[in-house]
Amino acid sequence: MRLSAAAWISHGRVQRRAAGVGGPATASTCCAALLTGLVRRRRIEASYARVDEMRFYAERLIDYAKCGDSDPKAMRMANFWLTEKDLIHKLFKVLAPRFQPYSRNYTQMLQIPNRDRIDRAKMAVIEFKGNPFPPLPIPRRDSEKTLVNQLLKGYRDDVWQTKRPAS
Repeated sequence: MRLSAAAWISHGRVQRRAAGVGGPATASTCCAALLTGLVRRRRIEASYARVDEMRFYAERLIDYAKCGDSDPKAMRMANFWLTEKDLIHKLFKVLAPRFQPYSRNYTQMLQIPNRDRIDRAKMAVIEFKGNPFPPLPIPRRDSEKTLVNQLLKGYRDDVWQTKRPAS
C-alpha cells in the first residue's frame, strides 16, 4: 500500500507540548511540580498550556484521593504526582473530604492577561473550588460594541421612532 501526500498533511491536528522541548519526562515532571504547588497553595499561576494540561491530572488525583488513603492505587498516584511528601496527608485528610459531595470539576481555571516583559505567553490561574481566597474577577466582554448589537440598537431606535406618536 502506498501512502499519498494527503495522508501526511496534518489538517490542523497538533500534539500538545506543555513542557516545551524536554519530551514526556520533562512534561510529567513539570506537571508534578505544578500539581504539588496547587495542593500546597490552593491557587497557582502559570502558562495557559501548562495549566490546561495539569488540570486533568489534578481532577484525577482528587478522584483517587476520595477513595481514601487505604487504597493502594490512590497512594501510588499521590506518591507519584506530589513531589513534597508532606502534602500527601493534606490531600487525603483536607482536600478529599472537602470534595466528597462533588462528583467532578474540583478546579476552576481562568485566563489572565499575557506576560508582558518576557515572552507574551498566554497565562492562566488555576484554583481549587471553595478556597478561602477572594474570588477571581471573571472578565466580561463589552458586548455593546459588537456589530450585531449595534445593528439591533439601530433597529430598535428606528422602530421606536415610527411607533412614537408625532408631537
